[in-house]
Amino acid sequence: VIDGAPVDVSAVQRGDELVVTLGGARISSRLKDQIIAALKRLLGIEVDLSGFYRFAGSDKRLGPLAQRFRGFKPPRFSTLFEALVNGITCQQLSLTVGIIVLNRLVDRHGRELGSGHAFPEPCDLKSAGPEQLVRLGYSHNKARALIELSQAISEGRFEPNSFEQASDRDALASLQHLRGIGRWTAEYALLRGLGRTNVFPCDDVGARNNLEQWLGLRNPLTYDSAQRVLRKWAPYSGLIYLHLLLDRLEHLGYLNHQ
Repeated sequence: VIDGAPVDVSAVQRGDELVVTLGGARISSRLKDQIIAALKRLLGIEVDLSGFYRFAGSDKRLGPLAQRFRGFKPPRFSTLFEALVNGITCQQLSLTVGIIVLNRLVDRHGRELGSGHAFPEPCDLKSAGPEQLVRLGYSHNKARALIELSQAISEGRFEPNSFEQASDRDALASLQHLRGIGRWTAEYALLRGLGRTNVFPCDDVGARNNLEQWLGLRNPLTYDSAQRVLRKWAPYSGLIYLHLLLDRLEHLGYLNHQ
């Protein structure tokens, strides 16, 4: 949603070019600039991974993983709000179920665009009733968390843009003051919403399982032990999180990786 209007953006890679098609809005130079900025953020286009590849090249375990997915850039959600909504929605749910609930939220509260809907803005959710969200599959606590977050942003009591320059420690502390946001959701938002690729959300059980399998560990990791294990690969823990997710998706047959 740009300047209050939803915009349909299609991006397709052809060779070494990204071909972008816009629809659903009057195209202007200002709109193009905003779309380019959004795509750079969403697709991590300008993230420099040369340091990561040099680091991985000298590590016998990380090197092969990085090489298999060489060229992959760390994606982000378009806004911190969207990252937090995704995090809250997926708490204690499988990724598949979480996406089903998110799709219901978008279809019910997102702005219509062609055959689909844009992701809701805070102003689209601030007046929703908890029972409306409960009917979509949210618990009462999650529904209240989403509505209060939307209200706080709409009323200027919570400024997502202020987190861009905040330290990890300050950002985590501030986010966890919000209803429904604990350590996992806050760390997830730092990685996926703010692009902090040094952050591995160690409360993510699936991610810990991926880490255990990659390391060949027999005993399950806890949050603290996962943090200790990851120290040797600092400051690239978040990139390991994303690469292990890719590894898992490839193993399940979801990637046509070449």
